[in-house]
Amino acid sequence: MIGPFAGLASRSLFLLDPETAHGLSVAALKTGLVPACRVQADRRLVQTVAGIDFPNPVGLAAGYDKNAEVPDAILRLGFGFAEIGTVTPKPQTGNDKPRIFRLVEDRGVINRLGFNNEGHEAAFARLSARRSAPGIVGVNIGANKDSADRVADYVAGIRKFYGLATYFTVNISSPNTPGLRDLQARDSLKALLDAVLAARAEEALRHGRSVPVFLKIAPDLTEEGLDDIAAEAISHPLDGLIVSNTTLARDGLKDQAQAREAGGLSGAPLLRRATAVLAKVRRRVGPELPIIGVGGVGSAGDALEKIRAGADLVQLYSCMVYEGPGLAATIVRGLSALLDREKVSSIRELRDGRLDYWADTKL
Repeated sequence: MIGPFAGLASRSLFLLDPETAHGLSVAALKTGLVPACRVQADRRLVQTVAGIDFPNPVGLAAGYDKNAEVPDAILRLGFGFAEIGTVTPKPQTGNDKPRIFRLVEDRGVINRLGFNNEGHEAAFARLSARRSAPGIVGVNIGANKDSADRVADYVAGIRKFYGLATYFTVNISSPNTPGLRDLQARDSLKALLDAVLAARAEEALRHGRSVPVFLKIAPDLTEEGLDDIAAEAISHPLDGLIVSNTTLARDGLKDQAQAREAGGLSGAPLLRRATAVLAKVRRRVGPELPIIGVGGVGSAGDALEKIRAGADLVQLYSCMVYEGPGLAATIVRGLSALLDREKVSSIRELRDGRLDYWADTKL
């Protein structure tokens, strides 16, 4: 259980610049300074998505554990699954510092990191070392900024981590790598999915199992862009979508000074937009394709609202900056309490309950 010491340590990180604080939090998890936060198993929260049995629907989004340093420590915080990365074939330093900014009044974060990571080899070595460990660990793959063939970079990620990943996330939605979001355009997306899923099919034959592939999209797409992505998702053997990444929008922020910083906005200010886009996507793809809802999840109520808008699972990251390392466990316990109140036997029964409300929300 997360105690007073961990809470004090979390608040102390606010005395440091955000990127230093992030590094120290990873170090604390690595050395065991952050204690485990067990949650009571609740069968009503178990979800089978893309053939994977998730013990609860709350996962850690990519961006925190970029280099696969602490996936097992993350799982011990109460998360049902953890996603490492984004990892690119070659190491890269990312954009110039400073590149992370807290918007404390808004409980938000702006980052322009730019896929800073140690590359495939470093992450592969760490994941190989935990090969026999239990728990669901997804691998979020991306392309190097200077890549001459970005599609090939994604294919390389599938091939490199196929024997280690529980699932893959193809991240084409970060706003911090110039031109990356262009891969969301229909023709480009078709070429990418053709190549990635062909590589998955080949690796599935080699390994004797098919690893699910999810596509992570941006919250800043037009209605026409959502139409195109939904069409390609349906026409390919894709296992699901992750909605969404950070936003370039700055609507309604109190901290206008920090709002001027370039980069993607996440945390509480993203909740409304990301949830609306999620519902719009659910309406387009129908009830069967799995969707993971991301953006602004800071409470059990937020998580349940994502599910009511069409999500099968949810992920969080930025809200931990403000709520601390016990957030996942708090949300899982809160979801159990909400299911008690709703008197349902599975959280799945609540999915899509507010789909129309959110899908009709204007952005």
